[in-house]
Amino acid sequence: MDYHKDRFEDYSLMVFKDEKLVAVLPANRVEDKLFSHQGLTYGGLVFSEKLKLKDVTLILKTILQFLEKSQLYTLNIKALPSIYSKFPNDELEYLLFILKAQLQRTDIYSVIDGKAGKISISELRKRGIKRAKNHSLLVKEQNVFEDFWNHILIPNLENTHQAKPTHSLQEIELLHQNFNANIRQFNVYKDESIIGGTTIFETNQVAHAQYISANKIGQELGALDVLFDTLINHVFKDKSYFSFGISNENQGQNINQGLLYWKESFGARSIAQNFYKIDIKKHTLLDRIFI
Repeated sequence: MDYHKDRFEDYSLMVFKDEKLVAVLPANRVEDKLFSHQGLTYGGLVFSEKLKLKDVTLILKTILQFLEKSQLYTLNIKALPSIYSKFPNDELEYLLFILKAQLQRTDIYSVIDGKAGKISISELRKRGIKRAKNHSLLVKEQNVFEDFWNHILIPNLENTHQAKPTHSLQEIELLHQNFNANIRQFNVYKDESIIGGTTIFETNQVAHAQYISANKIGQELGALDVLFDTLINHVFKDKSYFSFGISNENQGQNINQGLLYWKESFGARSIAQNFYKIDIKKHTLLDRIFI
């Protein structure tokens, strides 16, 4: 999180038991509110799979008591999407119910389940893949990001949405330098000219497409169709999940219908990521669970 520390007042917490670290809460502070770190796509309370529900309850209560003493009033939790957990992990979801946490927002991730067997894609995608192959488009993994950022991603975002990527070129290069096995760039070429690409954030279970873009020629020739066919069915075929990310706008209230349709046409289905607000003073409710 260091690369954008200037944007947030970091207030990440670590919980120890007998001098051994048992849990962490990546977080940032905004006045009298604490947020599950707003600079991260997902987060929440992170703890070992060895811990049981009673342990997690005590950890959360300890955190809330600490925050109360620090004169903070609300804790805003960004839940971990289920695909990223290596083990059943709904302890926090239950404790949020006990704390009467308010559901503030829900985002929808479009995800392909790699364990589900053969994926059914739409005829439109199949035609795009065929068109791309007829035009001899080439998919290549690259160790540099400049071509994609400067010639594809930034111009497209500026022209279409008057926006910029969340990560600058310098930031994504720094992240890749620190996590070169987890951040990978795949581009599509026509006669050695880049016409599209995607930046993949890879974890043990998930390959997540963080950025996706193609220029006009790439869109016409099916560059993204052949790109994601290659990634889903070959490069990441052994991953448990392939994620296209969210299609939400306006804090989860709306969905970009065209973008969602495009993701679903590859066979993606929806999973939810919830955002909650906890009244810190209600930590006493956790004392009533076990009888």
